[in-house]
Amino acid sequence: MIYLQLFWTYFKIGLLGFGGGYAMLSFIQTEVVEKHQWISMEEFTDIVAISQMTPGPIGINSATYIGYTVTGNVWGSIIATLAICIPSLIIVITISYYYNKFKKNKVFNAALSGLRPATVGLIAAAVLLLITPQNFIDYKSWIIFGISFLLVYFAKLHPIVLILIAGGVGYLLYGL
Repeated sequence: MIYLQLFWTYFKIGLLGFGGGYAMLSFIQTEVVEKHQWISMEEFTDIVAISQMTPGPIGINSATYIGYTVTGNVWGSIIATLAICIPSLIIVITISYYYNKFKKNKVFNAALSGLRPATVGLIAAAVLLLITPQNFIDYKSWIIFGISFLLVYFAKLHPIVLILIAGGVGYLLYGL
């Protein structure tokens, strides 16, 4: 039964999660933390951090991890990963086939114009969902957040470099 729930949950996420992994985060969080309570919010935040550091899309990485966590075996990972990928594969193949026919269609372009700001809103919602007491445990974590934002936004620091620096700073501030 858990495999079916896992498949259906991630199939819905893959089917309805427009805008990529970050836009899907609020949807994933709602399903796996709040609705099914498969993991805690703290675990979800850890998954997001690990998914950012590992190669591949965040939605797929989180599906793989959560699938394993929920079932305790690799089959859960495989089912969740396939479930989140299948809708995207079908949609991309369909859009690729019909895109040239509709790229000058006003209705099609209007729909895409509506999806763009909605995607930004979903990403902003994901950010707000991650601002929790479990993630911002004291003033130092807010300082790390602020400096990280400034370094990425203004200095255009590469995310991998930022992750390494933040990990080192976190170790110095909290590990010693």
